[in-house]
Amino acid sequence: MMSSAVLQHEPQPIVACTVSRDVQIFDLLIEDMEAALGEQWGDLSFDDAIPFLAQPDAASLKFLTIAMDHEDEDRLALITEIIAGAKAKNIKVILITEDVSPAALHNLLREGGDEFVPYPLPENELARAIERVLTPAETMSVAPTDGDAPRKKSGGGKNGVIMPVHGMSGGIGATTMAVNLAWELATLEKVEAQKVCLLDFDFQFGTTSTYLDLPRRENIVELLGDTESMDSESFLHALTPYEDKLHVLTAPFDMIPLDLVGPEDIQRIIDLAASHFDYVVIDMPSTMVEWSQTVLDAAHVYFGVIELDMRSAQNTLRMKRALQAEDLPFDKIRFVLNRAPGFTDLNGKARIKRLADSLGISIEVLLPDGGKPVAQNADHGLPLGAGLPKNALRKEIAKLAKSVHEVGASEAVQG
Repeated sequence: MMSSAVLQHEPQPIVACTVSRDVQIFDLLIEDMEAALGEQWGDLSFDDAIPFLAQPDAASLKFLTIAMDHEDEDRLALITEIIAGAKAKNIKVILITEDVSPAALHNLLREGGDEFVPYPLPENELARAIERVLTPAETMSVAPTDGDAPRKKSGGGKNGVIMPVHGMSGGIGATTMAVNLAWELATLEKVEAQKVCLLDFDFQFGTTSTYLDLPRRENIVELLGDTESMDSESFLHALTPYEDKLHVLTAPFDMIPLDLVGPEDIQRIIDLAASHFDYVVIDMPSTMVEWSQTVLDAAHVYFGVIELDMRSAQNTLRMKRALQAEDLPFDKIRFVLNRAPGFTDLNGKARIKRLADSLGISIEVLLPDGGKPVAQNADHGLPLGAGLPKNALRKEIAKLAKSVHEVGASEAVQG
């Protein structure tokens, strides 16, 4: 007869914990954690997390899911401390956020957050995020051939913030926003300026070079056609500097087939850019292509530029349906309304609310109409900050850049 000791099962170790103000607020997170881990997880409050990480029981933890909404933004210092405590013990961190400002999210990602998933959670997205953080990173090297030494694809040691800008229809002002957001980020700090890269991924009709009066380099097609051979030197050589403050990968001189590059090529370019620059702004084509998901997955915040018109509404709805049909994170997109009505236009405010409600989106940034001078300034090849510093549109883009950068700027001053 078996002894009772043989029949007893050892309790399964806790491999993950949720950390939140109250996990019951995030009921979908509870369901997904149970589906992924069964009973091998626990939950902690923000105040309990740091003391728990110091206990022996924390030795079995593989990751934390930190869940927060806009009400928790006043506790960013504590949440940052929790992330630092987790990273010190090699514990991965997945951020689950609802209505959190881009600046706060960027701060947490820069402080060590490994993955970001919007709440409400897209189907299976938490499981995919867990798989990504627990999968060991592959070493970036090429196997030697013919007796040659392995060729390492070196990076620059940074972990830049990825910010694509996507216009929901043509002529909507997405390139204007991308170029000027990149320029404002590059010129925020006068002493220790941030390194900023602008990638023009509209390979057929991209105009960032026109907006900055830059030549299009012929070696870009060669780079795009063979990204497997690309290293830091060849990537940086393909960039064109603007005023020694902003580095731009322009669109090719000639139109190229959209299938010349695939998801792996785009990922290599983004990875190299992020390893050399603090901020990577990407001007996206309005068309959805094979590698659009690659950029969406890599993005820390993905700006969708719309206008108060039927084109924007219809195309936003199409994109929403397409992404949700493929279980892709549509909620990752932060919508920017360009040429927005003024604050005193009460009818315009009502129209904005109706548009957001009908599409089921939140419009988080309002950019005013800068008027004809904006287009004329672009034709002169100048960023707004250089050509029209007092223009209303320039001022709002500068505010957006400052909100994105404010935490890093504060740390620079304290340092």
